[in-house]
Amino acid sequence: MYLGIEIGGTKLQIGVGAGDGSLAGLWRGNVDIALGPEGIRRQIAAAIPELIKRSGTTRRDLQSAGIGFGGPVDDSSRRIIKSHQIAGWDNFPVADWMGDLIGLPCALGNDADVAGLAEALYGAGKGFSPLFYITIGSGIGGGLIIEQQIYRGCGRGAAEIGHLAAGRHDSTDKTRVVVELEASGWAIQERARRQASRDPKLGTALLRRSGGDPARITAEHVAEAARQGDPLALDVLQHAWTALAEAICHVVALLCPRRIVIGGGVSMMGENLFFKPLRQMVAARVFKPFAGSFDIVAACLGEDVVVHGAIALARNHGDG
Repeated sequence: MYLGIEIGGTKLQIGVGAGDGSLAGLWRGNVDIALGPEGIRRQIAAAIPELIKRSGTTRRDLQSAGIGFGGPVDDSSRRIIKSHQIAGWDNFPVADWMGDLIGLPCALGNDADVAGLAEALYGAGKGFSPLFYITIGSGIGGGLIIEQQIYRGCGRGAAEIGHLAAGRHDSTDKTRVVVELEASGWAIQERARRQASRDPKLGTALLRRSGGDPARITAEHVAEAARQGDPLALDVLQHAWTALAEAICHVVALLCPRRIVIGGGVSMMGENLFFKPLRQMVAARVFKPFAGSFDIVAACLGEDVVVHGAIALARNHGDG
């Protein structure tokens, strides 16, 4: 049996399983940003014994652990490079800390990478290689899986589709605008808020959902209004999907994956609002010799995907 830990900016999950795509037990908690990394480590230390007991396993059953961390990590030092959500994680030796905590070997990976591994092994990417995985939530991450192995470049990460240039610069300060700032859930809500503030009449449908306060508009409100045909909501999503489609076309031109799997909260907008228009935009822009060599599908492992991937990482680490 193996432990799999997801450390995100808002979510903390720990699972135990045999590395076959099923879980014997799962513990889920919320991250308190104010408590910082030390608070998260206390949560993990307290949750593991509870999870082991509840899942019907013992510490003797565990062979190793894996961590999927929400940010870039360094393979050689087994340290966190950067957390964009929670200050204090930078350069922390989280794999060694976990190994000392449980007395077992521990593997470390980026959360999008290990989620992609899980989808390749057990989910929508099973049987496809190369597989490119994209997660779209508050941010945008990516993972490249080749023959059921994570591609990590020189050991500090790869496949960071969210940090590709979105093809423009901010007109006010000339800063580089990346895909994550155009197509993430956060970007969608911020664009909707700006548009509704500038033109409250055009933003009527969104403002009605947010109690009249533009600052309370969310990506979920945008999706709801778009399903009802609201022009502003549809324009906001069109803008986001255009940036995302351009990025996917760059991925196809450079890597020519067999399948592109997309997960995360934003992808839950569904077939008509998300996948269908995105596929159409990609088809219109993609490098023509590669057209038809790939497909774009929804992820299928849900919010436990990083835990499944972390367990797979632990299993591979233990077998190696």
